[in-house]
Amino acid sequence: MGPGPDDGGGKGRRGPPLASGAVVRIYTRRGDDGTTGLLYGGRVPKHAPAIEVNGDVDEAQAMLGLARAEAVPGSELDGVLLDIERDLYVLMAEVATAPANRAKLTPGVSAVTSAMVGALEGRIDDVATRFAMPTEFVLPGGNRVSAALDVARTVVRRAERAASASPPAPDSAVGRYLNRLSDLLWMLARWQETEHVAARAHGPASAPSPRQDGGR
Repeated sequence: MGPGPDDGGGKGRRGPPLASGAVVRIYTRRGDDGTTGLLYGGRVPKHAPAIEVNGDVDEAQAMLGLARAEAVPGSELDGVLLDIERDLYVLMAEVATAPANRAKLTPGVSAVTSAMVGALEGRIDDVATRFAMPTEFVLPGGNRVSAALDVARTVVRRAERAASASPPAPDSAVGRYLNRLSDLLWMLARWQETEHVAARAHGPASAPSPRQDGGR
């Protein structure tokens, strides 16, 4: 889950150790006026474009967590999804930074890099060798893992649309990362299926497939 909506990421900071039995309160009340804090300072309305993007990314990250919970612990898929979830924290940090503070971002830590996009492309190419891709549209739901991955893919596409309407900066790699991530999640979902069910009722679909989530 991403930084809390009312704290600008401050909930990740830790103060002095708490006494035994002390009550930990995660609410701050600072967002009661309908605003939320940004990384490195500043506040914006909770319906601001950047917050909408991060809301979608937070939702996608949660769905990836569900997919990972269904995956075999310690498996290759488990590791891939962990890497993606960590990447999304980097992405959300960049999106939650005001333009005036972008110089404070650290590539790969609080800003998406071209290398991160390239890593997704490498994984897409690798997964493409693991199965025979369907030749037509397929129906989601082959199993619980693939279904969760497909839901995550649709949320990532929503985040990409929101980010394209209000990109963090002209040189930001956020949009490219989200685009490639949706491609990778489609590939991972198909890889996890034992059989691709064709959208048309004439039997299984088998190997390249038209993209069914809006294309590249």
